[in-house]
Amino acid sequence: MTDEIINGFSSLSREEKAKLVTLPLARPEKLMKLFDFSLYQSEDMQKQFLEMSENTLASYHLPYSVAPNVMVDGKVYHVPMVTEESSVVAAAAYSSKFWANRGGFKVENIATTKLGHIYFLWNENPMDLTSNWPFLRFVLLEKIKPLIKNMEERGGGIVSLEIENLTYSVPNLFRINTEFDTVDSMGANFINTCLEEIALELKRYYSVKVDNRKKEVLQIVMSILSNYVDGCTVTVSAQCNIGDLDGVEKGLTGAELAHRIQTGFDIARVDIYRATTHNKGIMNGVDAVLIATGNDFRAAEAAAHAFASRTGRYTSLSNCTVENDVFKICLTMPLAVGTVGGITNLHPMAKASMELLGHPSASQLMAIVASVGLASNFSAVKNLVTTGIQHGHMKMHLSNILSSLGVDNVTRERVLEYFRNRTVSYSAVKEFLDQD
Repeated sequence: MTDEIINGFSSLSREEKAKLVTLPLARPEKLMKLFDFSLYQSEDMQKQFLEMSENTLASYHLPYSVAPNVMVDGKVYHVPMVTEESSVVAAAAYSSKFWANRGGFKVENIATTKLGHIYFLWNENPMDLTSNWPFLRFVLLEKIKPLIKNMEERGGGIVSLEIENLTYSVPNLFRINTEFDTVDSMGANFINTCLEEIALELKRYYSVKVDNRKKEVLQIVMSILSNYVDGCTVTVSAQCNIGDLDGVEKGLTGAELAHRIQTGFDIARVDIYRATTHNKGIMNGVDAVLIATGNDFRAAEAAAHAFASRTGRYTSLSNCTVENDVFKICLTMPLAVGTVGGITNLHPMAKASMELLGHPSASQLMAIVASVGLASNFSAVKNLVTTGIQHGHMKMHLSNILSSLGVDNVTRERVLEYFRNRTVSYSAVKEFLDQD
């Protein structure tokens, strides 16, 4: 830490940046060693990472894991996941195999359109604008034909272009709603480029010359895609007969287990405190796959939580039913993903992930990601209503505790054996080691 402001940081070389930020430290050489790209990547890969983001010093490594046996519509995927939380992959893997033996996950519905908006202020009679909209829409669509030509050839493009009066909420405010289908690309850059071109043409169209000057009857405020992709959603489910749950949890019949899990889901539906953590359990799996495939997990998080609030009350994204001796779990969520373009085609591990998944389309990846999310959700709720969440989580965390304490392999085996049937906590492990 330092009190000095750094100017011109972005113009420095990677080595200069690293030296500058580590200089105030007690042992700068230790961090400089970690920042050494040559330890992890070839020169070509170093260059790729340096160009991905601003002020890059090094690459940040997280575990790259696989959840096997994720069956979606009868096809089995071994799904790459990137996460630091120790129990996430284990939970997804357990649940995926559990459901693969009971028919797997089924895709019930997929929608793939995304929205972008142009916000502008109109300083004249609103009727002059809205009455001219059919012709103006034609003009705007004609203007961007060259931009959308390639996307249309791939089966996508602009689905709709409509105007909306928002003057009831903000004086003079209007919005153009543009609906896109970006096929297998996430499409953010494509959408924003189209919107900005439409906005430019809109401004040109309404530029009026008065006494050799332009009168501004329309003022563009902003042009931007929305990450609330309620038109780009996926619904996946899994179900089995209640009898198929017999013996899954010691001491419980299949019917008892089913109703316990259903109650857990029902609580998340009505209680915002539970719903938030319930949905976090879904996003544990979703985010891990999105990161592994080079997709935007921040956009997915924002969309998911907005979608959970769409009725005016925050609720769970998934639900559980028990009807006619059939136990069913279901998840519907917005999910904008890409399988071409962006980091997906640039990051070597993202490319490897796509290869592991058999180079899926965007729709297929949506289904895979949502299925892993539902698998994670099922494991979490099942554990919560039976053994408790810490039983499995802390067993997985034990290895991390031992690593942080620098335990040697021989002692590690003794600790693992001691805590095989005991409650794990950092203090309990430390106490055992101190007494050993």
